[in-house]
Amino acid sequence: MTIQVCPNCGAKNRVDELTARQKQPVCGKCGAPLSQAAVGDSQPQVVTDASFDADVIGASSAKPVLVDAWAEWCGPCRMIAPTLDQLAAESGGKYKIAKLNVDENPVIANRFNIRSIPTMLIFKNGKLADQIVGVQPKQAIAARLERQL
Repeated sequence: MTIQVCPNCGAKNRVDELTARQKQPVCGKCGAPLSQAAVGDSQPQVVTDASFDADVIGASSAKPVLVDAWAEWCGPCRMIAPTLDQLAAESGGKYKIAKLNVDENPVIANRFNIRSIPTMLIFKNGKLADQIVGVQPKQAIAARLERQL
């Protein structure tokens, strides 16, 4: 699932990538068409406790997946968000960026012992391959992802 903002009314919409590849996604509020170009790995994907194993662990067998563990109230998390958006847009399908709100998804936060945010977890072949804690420059994050390719 990805979150897309409607260009017409500004509403946030959850868009399932598989469904969006088969038919045009539309805004749940106003019915306006949503961009199909934004679907896929060009935007960070929102993951939850329920979707984590399929969207991260399962997906990491095909390509590395970086999971940004964040919270709404966290200033450093908000600082790093545009960097992760850029990395997702520049990924070219080589890797995937996902976002996990630790306040809303405590099971996964506990499972990976996340005690400080932002924490970025990089998964490869179904296993945790690397961990980055705190705000880092875009080049440093990109270099850590490139090592997993």
